[in-house]
Amino acid sequence: MTDPIVDIRQLSTVFSNGGKQSVIHKDLDLRIQRGEFMSVVGGSGSGKTVLLRQMLGLEQPTQGEITVLGKPAAELGKTGAARRVGMLFQHGALFSAFTVLENIAFPLRELKTLPSTLIHEAAMVKLQMVGLAPEHADKMPSDLSGGMVKRVSLARALIMDPPLLLLDEPTAGLDPESADSFCALLRSLHRDMELTVVMVTHDLDTLFELSTRITVLADQKVIVSGPPKEVIAFSHPFIRNFFLGQRGQRAMALLPEDPVAV
Repeated sequence: MTDPIVDIRQLSTVFSNGGKQSVIHKDLDLRIQRGEFMSVVGGSGSGKTVLLRQMLGLEQPTQGEITVLGKPAAELGKTGAARRVGMLFQHGALFSAFTVLENIAFPLRELKTLPSTLIHEAAMVKLQMVGLAPEHADKMPSDLSGGMVKRVSLARALIMDPPLLLLDEPTAGLDPESADSFCALLRSLHRDMELTVVMVTHDLDTLFELSTRITVLADQKVIVSGPPKEVIAFSHPFIRNFFLGQRGQRAMALLPEDPVAV
C-alpha cells in the first residue's frame, strides 16, 4: 500500500475555557489513502471540523502528529504545501467585496507570480468546471443563490488543482434539488480530477451518495472506519442513533452495491 495522503497518529486535542479543560480527541489515529472519498461523522462536540482545520494547519493539536501530502500539517503555510490542499468552508467564506471571478482567482493572485491574463483564464475555466456560466463572473456574492455560493467556493478551492480537497458540510442549507446537483458535481470532480476528498457532513443522503469510506468519531477517537455497510453494522450507540433511525433507513435503501469509484 502506498503512503497515505493524510496520516494522523496519536492525536489529542484539549481546549481550555475558564480554567476547565475539555478533551476533544484522545489518541486518535486515522489514515486516508489517495483517491478516497472519506466522510467523517460524529456527534456534536466530537471534533469533526476541528480535525479538518488541523489537517489544513489552521489549528494545532495538543499532542500527536498530522502529516498531509508528506509534510507536517503545521508547516503547510510555511512550505507552500497549502496550495495543494483545497478547502470548502460550510458557508462559502466568499469575500463580499469581490466579484465571483475575483473570489475564484484570489489564491492565484496571492502568488504574485502569474500574469493577469493567465489568472483570468484559469478562473474562467474553474467557473465553468463547477457548472456556472461566464455571465456569472461579474456578479457579487450577494447576488448569488446558496447553491451558486457553494459552486463559486468550490471553484476557488480547486483553482490550484490540489490533489486533496476538504469539505465542511458541503450541502448544508441547500434544498434537496440543489443538494443532489451539488453531490453529482462533487462525484464527477472526484473522478475526473482524481481527487482525494475528506468531507464532514451530518446529511445522510450526501454521506451515502459520495462516500467510499466513513469514519466515525465518538468517545474522543475513531471508533470505526470502513465502507458504509461495514460501519452501519458496527455496534455502538451513536451508530444506532445516527444511521438506524427513519432517515437513516431511507438513505440506506438507496445505498449502491459498490462504493463510489475514482
